[in-house]
Amino acid sequence: MSSPLFARKPLALLLEEMKGENRLRRILGPIQLTSLGVGAIIGTGIFVLTGQAAHDKAGPALVVSFAVSGLACIFAALCYAEFASMAPVAGSAYTYAYATLGELFAWIIGWDLVLEYTVVSATVAHGWSHYFQDFLGIFGIEIPRALALAPFDYDPAAGRFVSTGATFDLPAVIVTIVITAILVKGIRESATFNTTMVAVKLAVVLLVIGVGAFYVDPANWRPFAPYGWTGVSFFGKTFSGMTDGGGHPLGMLAGAAIIFFAYIGFDSVSTHAEEARDPQRDVPVGIVASLLVCTVLYIAVSAVLTGMVPHDRIDIDAPVSDAFRQVGLPWAQFLISLGALAGITSVLLVMMLSQPRVLLAMARDGMLPPGVFGAVHERYRTPWKSTILTGAVVSVLGGLLPLRILAELTNIGTLLAFAIVCAAVLVMRYVEPGAHRPFRAPLFPWVPILGIATCALLMFSLPVENWWRLGAWLLAGMVIYFGYGRRHSVLAERRKREGGV
Repeated sequence: MSSPLFARKPLALLLEEMKGENRLRRILGPIQLTSLGVGAIIGTGIFVLTGQAAHDKAGPALVVSFAVSGLACIFAALCYAEFASMAPVAGSAYTYAYATLGELFAWIIGWDLVLEYTVVSATVAHGWSHYFQDFLGIFGIEIPRALALAPFDYDPAAGRFVSTGATFDLPAVIVTIVITAILVKGIRESATFNTTMVAVKLAVVLLVIGVGAFYVDPANWRPFAPYGWTGVSFFGKTFSGMTDGGGHPLGMLAGAAIIFFAYIGFDSVSTHAEEARDPQRDVPVGIVASLLVCTVLYIAVSAVLTGMVPHDRIDIDAPVSDAFRQVGLPWAQFLISLGALAGITSVLLVMMLSQPRVLLAMARDGMLPPGVFGAVHERYRTPWKSTILTGAVVSVLGGLLPLRILAELTNIGTLLAFAIVCAAVLVMRYVEPGAHRPFRAPLFPWVPILGIATCALLMFSLPVENWWRLGAWLLAGMVIYFGYGRRHSVLAERRKREGGV
């Protein structure tokens, strides 16, 4: 008899659950879903992490880093699209893993997604704060240092943590509270607000490319890969490429592992499948379209940025707006800072919109207390309690942790989630070959296999500390699962009633 730890949730049961009263409103079309994807992707990655990756890891070879990360995401995106069309319910990769790999793997991926969306949101709030302060600086306004930064940061040259002299990042906390209030109000209001923000930031991104191209100095691209073309480590032992003062890998692949964060967002489209009007058609369109658009824009912006300013002079906190300041375009700095604020705000909104929906799916299955994480507001039809809890945790992390730690921790969790989704597509094709698949990942089995391989390669290009942090998070998740989730699992109770155990 099979172990309940690996019991799979039938697709028929997933679809049956959507007919209940405790479900979300179907109001999102393909344009809104694509907008949500673009809203989640273009923001902190392009306006903030390009600076860190170019300055610390890859130099001008950041252009190639974006292409490598984009390729890894394309494989994963096609797998996400297949699952989203098969099971158009809230929960994203957690739901897909439950239907294919079983309950234990579903819990692991769900708990991993909680880490991903929480830390992404905190990272985005941190980036928003720096651009907000940069925007205020244009008018000569400064926030007191004690309230402008996280209390500590990591110095890659020295290989150690240093004090910043600050207490906490107040703007990051404030923007998180405001977004939480918007999200509790409703999905329609959230989507409309996001669409407006997306339009503003796309206009600014095109401005950066169009104007910045005239200030590109090809000499800034030489050497094109000052840190080399690799940067791969295995649990802290770099076996290909240079290292920094702390022993962390440097190079194009190391840069790709860092800016992988920039692509996080297309998977959030799948978390809103239950709110799509025609999910089997519109969700795959939203996932693939948003990823392709953003990949092209990322490559163009990184080429312009590293061509305008030598990589070692790029500001890691507000790289794009500061680059225009350095070439003597203060008016552009104003517009870019304003557009960056709009762009980063939309990313924060989509990330914090997605997190409670994963918690909702886990609560429906009994893995988390349904009274808190499964509660849907009677009027607004939003998972309001988990939204407020998410906002509280994100505000604390965004106010206290530095950008470098947040970005790297986010990346390793997301890469693990993508690899599991690709593996789940492989399993599902063999376990349920006759299941209805409105969208099928092409070139099977090569697409999921390459997705797993590229995600694993980028995971090994991250510093070893991230593996330990991920391990600690997953260990805490196992304690919760065996202490609560396994005993309250709805599927386990159903199996008992039917005599399956």
